[in-house]
Formats: sequence, C-alpha cells, structure tokens
Amino acid sequence: MNPSERIERLFKDSIATKQRCLPLLSEPIRTAAEAIVQSLLGGGKVLACGNGGSAGDAQHFSSEMLNRFERERPGLPAIALTTDTSTLTSISNDYAFAEVFAKQISALGHPGDILLAISTSGNSPNVLRAVEAAEEQQMKIVALSGKGGGKLGTLLREGDIEICVDSDSTARIQETHLLVIHCLCDLIDTQLLGDAD
Repeated sequence: MNPSERIERLFKDSIATKQRCLPLLSEPIRTAAEAIVQSLLGGGKVLACGNGGSAGDAQHFSSEMLNRFERERPGLPAIALTTDTSTLTSISNDYAFAEVFAKQISALGHPGDILLAISTSGNSPNVLRAVEAAEEQQMKIVALSGKGGGKLGTLLREGDIEICVDSDSTARIQETHLLVIHCLCDLIDTQLLGDAD
C-alpha cells in the first residue's frame, strides 16, 4: 500500500468510527453537556485528567472553556490536572503515579463539580483513582473511554455519564474523543448563550 492509499484508509477508518458512534454517543454527549452547564450555573467547575494523548485532550477541553470555543464569552472555570509538573512529580515521587490526579481532586474538588476523566482503555490506574477521589468529594463524573470502557465503566455511579467510543484502536478513539470534546464545548456555549445560528 502506497502512502496515498494509507492516508485514504486512515481518513476512511476515522470517518467510519465517528459514523458508527454517532447513534451511540449522541444522548450521553447531550446529557454530559447539560450536567456541566448545571455545575457551572451552580458555581462549580470542571477538573479534567488523562494520560498521554488524553492529557492533551484534558488540556484542550480546559483551554476551550477558560478562553473561548467559537464564540466570544466570559471564561468558564475548568482546570486540567495534567499541567503542573512540580505537583505531578512531587506526588509521583512522594506517593505514587497512581495518585497524581486523586490528590489534586481531594484538594481542589467540591460537591457539585465535574470530573472529566479521559482514558482510551478505561484502565489507567491514575484515572481510576481520580474517579474514586471525585466520588469522595461528591463530584459527578463524565468519563470518556473506549475499548468497551474497561474498569472505568464499572466505577461509575447513577448520575455519572459514560461516553465510550466503539473502537479498539487508540488512534480512532482519540480522534473521536476530540470530536466529543468539541461537541461538549458547542453545547455548553449554546445552552449558556443561546443558539448562534
């Protein structure tokens, strides 16, 4: 297969994954956006976490909230728990890498806040501990996962929201997670500011 054919196949695989997921994810995305809006209107915030590409997604979501998405508006409170290297390395050194998000959530999270927990496999130990810490803080969880949801799906309680991409490919899951994040940002803006169309 030549490079052009590989590129075409990758595009088509990505499109097919998104099309397959649309009927499965539309309702959980809508529900997640509503939960985030209710949290924000109640004075809450969103804490986001993940590893690797999912860390990038957590930061992407946070930046769209704090700055702007596609419309001018005041910043919305969101914190990516993946960016403070001094905090991440001190917790990893003094305790364990599995605690890097949980300890931040214990300090920063409050009842009514939202945890956006991102794990393509649903099995990242530090994301699982983050969910447990968020539950202790009486936070609601929005979980972005794939590969069947892994252990992450089993930790969710009633009222939590699972957005699980129907794929076993990490790349396809991450591509769909980015689209989900953009959907969330669009719906949050629309619910807060009205329809711009």
